[in-house]
Amino acid sequence: MKNHRKTEHSVTEKINPRTRDIDKYSPLKIIELISAEDSRIAEAVSKERKKIARAVDLIVKGLGGGGRLIFAGAGTSGRLGVLEASECPPTFGTDPSMVVGIVAGGKKALWRSREGAEDQGKGSWDELNRLNLKKVDTVVGISASSATPFVEGALKYARLRGCGRILISCHPVQDTSIAGVFICPVVGPEVVMGSTRMKAGTATKMVLNMLTTASMIRLGKTYGNLMVDVQPTSEKLKNRAKRIVMQISGISRQRAEHLLNKSNWNVKVAVIMGSKGLSFTEAKKRLVNCNGFLREALK
Repeated sequence: MKNHRKTEHSVTEKINPRTRDIDKYSPLKIIELISAEDSRIAEAVSKERKKIARAVDLIVKGLGGGGRLIFAGAGTSGRLGVLEASECPPTFGTDPSMVVGIVAGGKKALWRSREGAEDQGKGSWDELNRLNLKKVDTVVGISASSATPFVEGALKYARLRGCGRILISCHPVQDTSIAGVFICPVVGPEVVMGSTRMKAGTATKMVLNMLTTASMIRLGKTYGNLMVDVQPTSEKLKNRAKRIVMQISGISRQRAEHLLNKSNWNVKVAVIMGSKGLSFTEAKKRLVNCNGFLREALK
């Protein structure tokens, strides 16, 4: 990530020869071109699967030791990191402080572009300092071009603190000292030159989905493919919780709702109560003794 202010050689800043005359085409032809470019994304991400798996190991080790997962990015990349962090509590029942996203320009940059903020490398130092960054934390820098000072600053600060460091970029990385794991799905030039909210943004979102989902699975946040740590904070999620208890325990909807009410709507505890005939206190203790892994608690 040397010469980070010079992005003209980045893959994301090149002209796509396949869409050079896109302004001459009909809406259907434009959509077909965009679709054809998007079809390249999954393969590019798949090529990075071993690196993504190494990153998951690093994240799980940190989270399992009481650390946090912190995403840092600017513009679209930063917003995607914040979005990913915000989805973890309702989906996996994590504390809001466990997965965090910081974006160049602060909260205002989430809904209004503040492009100049990405050039402030020390800005990420301030954000991470406010979070009281610790050695057990894992910092994931997100930069489509691998040339964002805000992201470089975050990873350098993390290195000083001895944290796990991961970089997600859609451009091959030159400075390999900046992170421990590099995930670089090279999706090629964008349909509109430099518009990294398109292919690069989609590839980044796919990688982020893999990182958080695989990490939470490894931490016991699912039973099979069921989100047993779901937080039933709405009618939709309450109904999902009922269906999960019904599915695992093989019981009626009425019985599932009864168990959920007795367990304070804790899906895992409800399942243990129903399957093992235990009280709330006994079921909760059993789950704690199994470090929150429902499959172990049901053995």
